[in-house]
Amino acid sequence: MNDYYADLGVSRDATAEDIKRAYRKAARKLHPDVNPGPEAEEQFKKVSQAYDVLSDADKRRQYDMGADPYATGAASFGQGFSFSDIMDAFFGAGGGAGGMGGGRGPRPRQTRGQDALVPLDIDLSTAVFGGNADLVIDTAVGCPTCHGSGCAAGTSPRTCDVCKGRGEIQQVQRSFLGQVMTTRPCMTCQGFGTVIPDPCRECSGDGRIRNRRTLTIKVPAGVDSGTRIQLSGEGEVGHGNGPAGDLYVEIAVRRHPMFQRRGDDLHATLEVPMTAAALGATLPLETLDGPREVEIARGAQSGDTVTMRGLGVTHLRQSGRGDLTIHVLVQTPTKLTSEQEALLRQLATLRGEEKPAGRMASPAEGKLFSKLRDAFKAR
Repeated sequence: MNDYYADLGVSRDATAEDIKRAYRKAARKLHPDVNPGPEAEEQFKKVSQAYDVLSDADKRRQYDMGADPYATGAASFGQGFSFSDIMDAFFGAGGGAGGMGGGRGPRPRQTRGQDALVPLDIDLSTAVFGGNADLVIDTAVGCPTCHGSGCAAGTSPRTCDVCKGRGEIQQVQRSFLGQVMTTRPCMTCQGFGTVIPDPCRECSGDGRIRNRRTLTIKVPAGVDSGTRIQLSGEGEVGHGNGPAGDLYVEIAVRRHPMFQRRGDDLHATLEVPMTAAALGATLPLETLDGPREVEIARGAQSGDTVTMRGLGVTHLRQSGRGDLTIHVLVQTPTKLTSEQEALLRQLATLRGEEKPAGRMASPAEGKLFSKLRDAFKAR
């Protein structure tokens, strides 16, 4: 019995990649363009025969158990070893015949559908607390008329007359490697092995149609713009009513007129009357959780902040929430009655500010400007 391992120069525990690599090396060295002559040609056939056996899992198993597929008379290279097998060895699976996937036998009409990505706009309240949202999508669904077969009522696919159901056509040719066999998908049936003589009028033989439908999406609390929600099996149905792909919903949170989100914290600007800032006050505030009260300390300045714990955004897939930060913006009156002006002048006299003089703030005091900047950004 031939020693195919020795012919390829590999050990008996060689991997499939080791065998393929050894064959590539030997084929490049021995093919007729590089090494003409009967001796090299004979050696090339020997190497090809060894690769034919060892690269096939079933043949290799039989050979290791003592059976030799070529023992009853080695088949010629052109008969037992196809061109696509050689191309597989050099370029990987599917690299030789140049067909549709380089497959073996007919390809299925039913395939998995594509995934789909759709946007979903939600308001900030839904992002904070979660909730349900309706989403209208337009995707491929199984044809209700033919139920995915692609055939008109009372008909069915028939075997292709050209390829006899194989889905591919083989052709023997001569090349620099000798007599080789090429395999190409059948153009008549497009590689399916069957043809549809009378296609369904609803789907034109595709087995699916376009349909608009409404899905109710459960939006988890804590999502943000860019968050994607995966809905398995809600994407495009495949050809022939094949399994549906997945639907990915990408969240876009609408801008809120009052609150700005930073991570899981919310920020808002609260305009405080000058007198309330000077004397301190408890002011009402409408939050996403409903009415609340915020304490303004005596002598509050523009840019000061008040933190309200646990009134921010829910942590996504975690317990707890972020905070709500209130940025104080002191309002200076622009219109005064004569009585109000008189009272303010009286206050200025009492404070010794009849003739006020401004002074330059120190760098440390300059932090006020960054506070003011943040306050206006949060509006």
